[in-house]
Amino acid sequence: MNDRIYVCHTYYHAYVAFLKELHLRREKDAVAVGEASLMLSSMSNNFEQFGERVKSTGLFVDVISFDEKREDYFPELTAFRQDKGNIIFNMWQRIRFTKRYAKLEAPFIPVDFRKYREIYVFCDSDPIGYYLNQNKIYYHAMEDGLNCLVHFDAARYDNRGHFGLKAFLSKKLNLIFVQNGYGKYCLDMEVNSISAITMPCPYYREVPRQKLVDALTREDKDIILRAFVRDMDGLLKKIEECGAEITPPEIEEITENSAKPDGKDAGRDKQKRDKILILTDPLCTLDVREQIFKDIVAEYEKQGQIFIKPHPRDELDYRKVFPGYPMFDATVPMEMLNFFENLHFEQVVTVFTDLKGICFADKLIRLGDEFMDKYEDPEIHNQNKRIGIIERE
Repeated sequence: MNDRIYVCHTYYHAYVAFLKELHLRREKDAVAVGEASLMLSSMSNNFEQFGERVKSTGLFVDVISFDEKREDYFPELTAFRQDKGNIIFNMWQRIRFTKRYAKLEAPFIPVDFRKYREIYVFCDSDPIGYYLNQNKIYYHAMEDGLNCLVHFDAARYDNRGHFGLKAFLSKKLNLIFVQNGYGKYCLDMEVNSISAITMPCPYYREVPRQKLVDALTREDKDIILRAFVRDMDGLLKKIEECGAEITPPEIEEITENSAKPDGKDAGRDKQKRDKILILTDPLCTLDVREQIFKDIVAEYEKQGQIFIKPHPRDELDYRKVFPGYPMFDATVPMEMLNFFENLHFEQVVTVFTDLKGICFADKLIRLGDEFMDKYEDPEIHNQNKRIGIIERE
């Protein structure tokens, strides 16, 4: 029997898995906690050589590739998605869909989950959630992104109309599947903040991310950076362009006695202007997305020097769209910039990304729904309003 496995779909998921595993090993004897495996689904991200870097840290005993398949990979499922114009017939279609989808996914599952004592699944709305529930395998669900249920309650939105009935058919009878804590074999769902969620599920369990981050030692940060940063020299160069004198955990001993800049060089002149970091989001269509960030850059460039950090799942080629602009590696989660104590921006700007985990800026600007209303039909992105949820401050 193996101890734990974390099923991840994004770099952020893997980052949280690192936080949890490092915390567990700090709190308990390493022998007592046993070994953990990391599973990386290729459905949402190309993890490239990330798995090899994870293995080199020694934190996880195994890194497993998961060729997870979306429902559109299986043409026969299309028929089950047709609207029959009646809730009873539609529900029967959905019951059949749920069972069939889990069976079709089974050949692509690379491990026997029954051999693990604990299973942690990020974003169980993906096929893995269907598979585990239909195969009666218990697991812990994990929040997809920081406070994502505050801004978008996907379970209620995807199941709007008779939500109570659908939740019952999922949680109690396992006839259909509803994600985010409502699956019959979902033991609980770990979220950052229950109080911030307007309509929390009874199975939510609060584990504040910031507490896990605050407890990190320098050695812990070094482990995380070794896994996630594929080009440390490049990252340090970008940070130097921000005007910061950086001492990352893994090179502190080498640089702590080195000469410091005297503040009179040409590079320091850039500090006279505000430094503004733009975080991109994988929004709408590529052409509209390009226009959105061209407009954002044009607006905030009036206030200072722009730096860009693309989202890991953003397929727009920002180096082509914004040649010459300082740009951070997309695969490095923004939270890791907190590890560089002297890195500082006056402002960080994004459209939908939750910025509460950022500690390296004076002002955090989340443009939100009203901003997006100018670029696409509000019905597309105002999901919470469509199910009667008003976001809490």
